Amino acid sequence: MANKILYILYQPYKWLFYIPFLFLNTLLFGFIAVLVSTFVNQRTGSYFGGVVWSRLNACLAPMFVKVKGRENIAPDTSYVVIANHQSYFDIFLIYGWLGIDIRWIMKKELKKVPGLGFGSKKVGHIFLDRSNKRVAVDSLNKAKSILVNGTSVVIFPEGTRSVDGNLGKFKRGAFKLAGDLQLPLLPVTINGTGRILPSGTIKLFPGKATMIVHPPIDSRGINDGNLHEIIDYAAKVISS
Repeated sequence: MANKILYILYQPYKWLFYIPFLFLNTLLFGFIAVLVSTFVNQRTGSYFGGVVWSRLNACLAPMFVKVKGRENIAPDTSYVVIANHQSYFDIFLIYGWLGIDIRWIMKKELKKVPGLGFGSKKVGHIFLDRSNKRVAVDSLNKAKSILVNGTSVVIFPEGTRSVDGNLGKFKRGAFKLAGDLQLPLLPVTINGTGRILPSGTIKLFPGKATMIVHPPIDSRGINDGNLHEIIDYAAKVISS
């Protein structure tokens, strides 16, 4: 009963402040990302247009964040980061608190979001057309050129958000990419964001989110023969 009352009281804040402000600051930070990327560099543009933007919007929700296992990240090492996907707030959590320079493999539909689309393109995020296999392969090949000097890529191997919080079947792309580039996989578990903003809804409500960074998985031995074993192992690590 208390939660229901709090949810009702939260609605004016959500509709009158948070959602309009999210739209406006996404436009603003998109322009900032473009300007900083153009006149400084993409890494700095990604920080202001991504990290600062994510932390601002997460804190205003508010989403209370706890991170475990950051000691498993080695400085100046590039990773293929793989995480479970519960909510759009996963983006705020990973971008804002993982603490490394990252690029996203994003579905092409996000390119149309004002501010987010042009800002993301300018800082070097990669848009993936999942309906076109050839274009999707080209997008993953583009990712190969930027994963150097500590710049990592984030992929949700489920491919979409989980509706019920259970881990979905992992697709092969992230693991093939890690094997081709000989980059370690960095498994990340996300808990709590699905309760803050459930998949397929606008039922936003404050809450706690935890991000657990697991030890990296060596990809140097990945091949077609053992790919499914690596995928199964990564899924067990994340679901643990």
